[in-house]
Amino acid sequence: MLRISVVLGLLAVSCAGNTPSQDLTPVTFMAGFTPQANLPFVGVYVADSLGYFTEAGLDVTIEHSGGGSEHLQLLAAGEVDVTTQDAAVMLERRADPGLPLVSIGLIGQKGQQAFVALEESGIEAPSDWAGRTVGFKGTPPPDLFAILDAVGVDAADVELVNVGFDPRALTEGQVDVYPVFKSNEPDTLEGMGFDLNMWEAADYGAPTLGLAYVATETMTSTEPETLSAFMGAVIRGLRYAEEQPAETIDIVMTHVGEGGDAEHQRFILDTELADAHSALTDTHGLGWQTTEQWQELRDFLITYGALPEPVDVVDAFTTEFLPSLDGAG
Repeated sequence: MLRISVVLGLLAVSCAGNTPSQDLTPVTFMAGFTPQANLPFVGVYVADSLGYFTEAGLDVTIEHSGGGSEHLQLLAAGEVDVTTQDAAVMLERRADPGLPLVSIGLIGQKGQQAFVALEESGIEAPSDWAGRTVGFKGTPPPDLFAILDAVGVDAADVELVNVGFDPRALTEGQVDVYPVFKSNEPDTLEGMGFDLNMWEAADYGAPTLGLAYVATETMTSTEPETLSAFMGAVIRGLRYAEEQPAETIDIVMTHVGEGGDAEHQRFILDTELADAHSALTDTHGLGWQTTEQWQELRDFLITYGALPEPVDVVDAFTTEFLPSLDGAG
């Protein structure tokens, strides 16, 4: 009996020394911004918290970019394996400076941006923008001109103002129309006590797209099994987020940290979950993307001078690593 106990004890010590991480494939994920409930971030947070990555054979390190293009530079340098990026910006960076970026899952089936005006301003439609001041961040985006074209307002009839990222530019009257990230800033403005009217280019026929998971051409060609495991786990995480949003926000808050606003994070989550769905995802599953989508976005960007040169979109995305709708593959 003593001998059996000793043997079992030695087996237990041996098993304890063989940690699971020794058999897991390391992956570094960098979110394209600070911690928050942006949907691609959420898929990773949940997959990590609930053990989906471990079950998929991965040891995922989660990092966050402070903004700018840090995450794309690190991705291109091979120091990060997967990141997130707005679809339009991804195409622009493929064109110039020629970064080998590939979308491996299109989570935002609609663009992230919109424009708002204070309800009390009397601006009820984009046709009312004529004679008003309209803000933009950095450079006037194609979305703005697409809306103006759709309603027959000449760009010369509005005063364009570079407003930066402070929504008080709207509330303090510096501009009449303010550009927002719709999953974030409308909630901030309404929390300040302002009622808004909002418009987005997709509602006026513009083929906008949102955030995608992005890897490099090297990673997609050399690590297909790793990327398939990663995307399977994060899509599973997104499905959990849809089914259990309250529990998901609890997970998000462990990354956001003390002082974060859980209700605001829930607004971000709910908004981006709605935009993650389309007729395509209803048929094929979350993250689906097509050549037609990317071609339409490319042509849209070229029309409004946002793409320095044409990009072959066939090389800019792949559905190879996405799980099937039923999760079987």
